[in-house]
Amino acid sequence: MADFSDELSEKHIEMIGKQPVFFVATAAEGARINLSPKGYDAFRVLTPKRVAYLDLGGSGNETHAHLAADGRITIMFCNFQQPANILRIYGRGHAVLPQDAEWEAFAPHFTLLPGTRQIFVIEVESVQTSCGWGVPFMEYQEERQTLKKSHAQSNPDEWAAKHALRISSIDGLPTRATDRYIAGE
Repeated sequence: MADFSDELSEKHIEMIGKQPVFFVATAAEGARINLSPKGYDAFRVLTPKRVAYLDLGGSGNETHAHLAADGRITIMFCNFQQPANILRIYGRGHAVLPQDAEWEAFAPHFTLLPGTRQIFVIEVESVQTSCGWGVPFMEYQEERQTLKKSHAQSNPDEWAAKHALRISSIDGLPTRATDRYIAGE
């Protein structure tokens, strides 16, 4: 049975802090539903009503496009150990890019990684927990370093030029490109 609350509790925050992966889902009218797994130490609970995560350049920028068009976002955490639990955060979000005035307020909450593109800030509307009894047990081994290595080895000018061209989603929705390369660690 699912339980709902209006904000994150200490128990929710503790569960979130133990998860090495989370999933992000967004949608916009007329566009495909986007569902993306996220790793690294990239998620932060800022307050019980506000969360954020660090986003690295990848294969697309669907979350950015969908949030600009619609604003709705769902974040899901699954506990692959004990106790079985699924936690969903439903909210409204927006992208904060390095060139935005808000960047200086949010960036210090993270260790910036090579290829950091933006931070997504989400205002929590509701939190749902459910049993997770059908989620398998899985063992965490380690982070993949491939994405960070790829960005770290990129020429900053070439990286910025490539990402400057990414101004639309796969469905043609507009996005804003970052105006700078973040070297990170």
